Amino acid sequence: MFTNSQRQEERTGKYGTPRVEYLQQLVTQFQNASSEGILRVLCNYFVLSKQYMWLRYIIVVSETKEKIVANLANFAYDPYNFTFLRQVKKPPNECFEYCNHRILLVSCLNISCDVKQLNVIELFLDCLTEPNEKLVEFGIGGICNACADPANAALVTQNDGIPLIVQCLSSPVRNTVNYALGALYYLCNASNKEKILKPEVIDAIKSYAAASEVSTSFSNLAQAFLDRHVPQAY
Repeated sequence: MFTNSQRQEERTGKYGTPRVEYLQQLVTQFQNASSEGILRVLCNYFVLSKQYMWLRYIIVVSETKEKIVANLANFAYDPYNFTFLRQVKKPPNECFEYCNHRILLVSCLNISCDVKQLNVIELFLDCLTEPNEKLVEFGIGGICNACADPANAALVTQNDGIPLIVQCLSSPVRNTVNYALGALYYLCNASNKEKILKPEVIDAIKSYAAASEVSTSFSNLAQAFLDRHVPQAY
């Protein structure tokens, strides 16, 4: 069910966390998970040399980030949150000190702490560059949901998101392809159609439209895109 201001105020209550602050908390958790994971990997590698115990930290951090992005993607489905997705910013990353040995890892290992400040939509786009297929799936899912709003769609285009979304059409993950088709359906317009309506992209979408026996969802979404955006001459 979609939310409105009155319903949200009733659900939040006097002492609840406002939606924009809650989304900020989620984004901050994502940032902290990334930073903490880097720190723990470096600490363990520094102290344990070539031992591989640090791999378990990578797994934990990846799962944490997946849950956060999936949660944010769910919020992107509700039009009430559309504006908040453009407003929320990640706080600047901080350098960390390895407390037991009092070693400033960033200084000793010559690691940069520069981190872009992103809103949620930009965070979704960053997820599309990750090797983790789950992060890609949830990131493109969030983009698909958010792009129903023209202002969010414009932000995706401004941040060079179209090539990243097109790449998702070749994903081995079915949900990722579905979300990419949906996102392109919303994004394609007179100002950016040259970036989207390339022969190879149209061919890929046509192949999905013809694959109704394999996947009805692929076929229906792809055909809807073709009907709306691709002239018969193609």
